[in-house]
Amino acid sequence: MAKISVNDLFFHYNKGTPVLKNINLKLNNSSTAIIGQNGAGKTTLVKLLKSLLKPIAGNIYINELNTKEHSAASLASEIGLVFQNPSDQIFNNNVLEEVKFGPLNLDYDKAKAEELAVESIQRVGMEDMIDENPYDLSLSERKLVTIASILAMDPEIIIFDEPTIGQDYENIKLIKNIIKNEVKDGKLVLTINHDMDFVAELFDRIIVMNRGEVLADGPAEKVFSKRKILEKAHLEPPSVQKLSNDLGIEKTFLTKKDFINYFNSL
Repeated sequence: MAKISVNDLFFHYNKGTPVLKNINLKLNNSSTAIIGQNGAGKTTLVKLLKSLLKPIAGNIYINELNTKEHSAASLASEIGLVFQNPSDQIFNNNVLEEVKFGPLNLDYDKAKAEELAVESIQRVGMEDMIDENPYDLSLSERKLVTIASILAMDPEIIIFDEPTIGQDYENIKLIKNIIKNEVKDGKLVLTINHDMDFVAELFDRIIVMNRGEVLADGPAEKVFSKRKILEKAHLEPPSVQKLSNDLGIEKTFLTKKDFINYFNSL
């Protein structure tokens, strides 16, 4: 079972200015969204999970592997991170070569690496662009290339940092299906996301962060019912829950379907 354990974690970039303070988390196969305003520490946290940064104090275990003792490259088969900005992740001048790079570095032979890459490119609907230079593609297309790159390595844990930024309706639908399938396959899927409707629809567990600390952690329905916590973190609830609040309905709704079913049952 995919598992992350974060124990007594502290981190700062500049001494005396803490970015993360005493974070303790246990993450299993429950799909999890980490939410909070800019500066809350979300991206720093996932970079630590991926071992791109190392804790100042405390420990992070990825499937019992201490990130202090393992590089991001050595953890590639365990955990994958899709960056918010795809330009920070892409470095090849060909979509196929970009997506194939990960499997090759996991010691797959060339034929198998290409097979995995092609399958992943097809999953993100970019088979017609397989020979394109990623830098000639749009932001949304480059994002899909980075998603394919992580899928091709088939890690047990996948983190999506703001996957919906710059995406149209069809691509968001595609990304939703990818996440649902990864969860169905037993993967631990995490996201950082400012789109509360996206979060409420797809993720079972919500972690609310503010100023480097965890304000709330629990099932989505329970967390989104905590109005004062959301206000403290400067977050809006999902749009359907906001409508429910405005109507004075004392019930938590995560999706429009939940809202409609409630009224149909009256």
